[in-house]
Amino acid sequence: MKTVFWTIALAASLLSCGSRTANSAPVVELVATETIGLPEVPDEGDAVFDKLVHDFGDVSVEDGPLTCTFTVTNNGKEPIALFEVVSSCGCTDVTWTREPLQPGKSGTISATFKNEDGPFPFDKTLTVYISGQRKPVILRLRGVVHEKKKSLSELYGAQKLGDFGLKAREYKAGILKQGLTVSEMATVANLGKKPLEVSFTEVSEHLKVSVTPNPIPAGSTASLIFTIEAAPELYGKQTYSATPVLNGQKAKAPLTVWASTRENFDRWTEQQRNDGAIPVFENSTANFGTVKAGTPVELTFNCSNRGKSTFHIYQADPEDPALKVLEIRDAEAGGKGFVRVQLNTSAVEKGETVIMLTLITNSPLRPVVNLFVAGQVL
Repeated sequence: MKTVFWTIALAASLLSCGSRTANSAPVVELVATETIGLPEVPDEGDAVFDKLVHDFGDVSVEDGPLTCTFTVTNNGKEPIALFEVVSSCGCTDVTWTREPLQPGKSGTISATFKNEDGPFPFDKTLTVYISGQRKPVILRLRGVVHEKKKSLSELYGAQKLGDFGLKAREYKAGILKQGLTVSEMATVANLGKKPLEVSFTEVSEHLKVSVTPNPIPAGSTASLIFTIEAAPELYGKQTYSATPVLNGQKAKAPLTVWASTRENFDRWTEQQRNDGAIPVFENSTANFGTVKAGTPVELTFNCSNRGKSTFHIYQADPEDPALKVLEIRDAEAGGKGFVRVQLNTSAVEKGETVIMLTLITNSPLRPVVNLFVAGQVL
């Protein structure tokens, strides 16, 4: 089994859009810092990178330009070449090894983020075109620029557990494909004056978690690493947890991390993908009109299947617990199916309501389907 790393932008990055938020603790979207393997994608080349993301972490305006290096190794039997490396913006300069890489040899890609636009989170990409490789490789440079340098307590004290400094206790690992694992990292800190040894108890099945270096030196940062293995029986949003043990003392609260598990169509043959299900829903939004709070509401999303195999929904994840899935019926090839839901109108805020229902499916063309329940509650 290979390991694939998914890199997720910070929610506050320049490229992200606004989203609805609830009155809850912050959620940190994780950043991969080390690559153990590449995705199992057909016809990929032999270039293997030491990492797909470089996270500069928390820096300040006065630090000036920030430089990092990615190393690529030719693991094949024929020479390869880095044809072109394209930066996503003019704020990042890039140089790379121009001569062909012989089998077993390595080259580098060096990128410098100019860091001249003031304080903000940044997430920049480098698109690398390589001979013999069907798809370009996307590298990322990330970090958060502050006006002035901040202390560890200012950066990691908001959600701390004793001397264990954290930016959040809940983490988002993003998408996980069946048959693979995702391994992600967040930065933590030792806010105390003596080394902090960290272990974990009550760790969820399919989750591994560690801290490096460990013990964490006093007044220093470390990497908190989560590794999640896709379980064949689990699809959709799955939450995992682990409780820290700090210098032998169990912490009062666990850390949680979640990932959304989907079908891995890279493992399917071309014929299987061509013969896959093609669902067509009559409506993507079911509107229940205007009702008084407490009024029972049941809605049905009907679909037809224009594909050559049965359309199956692995998991249906309501955005809000007020929405409950009552029944799901598969659609045979050329047939019809449905998803029936129930809304507890007593459990939603009065006024206009829109709740998303995410379906994780076996359709190569529509692996994720988002449906919406909408209306007004008086």
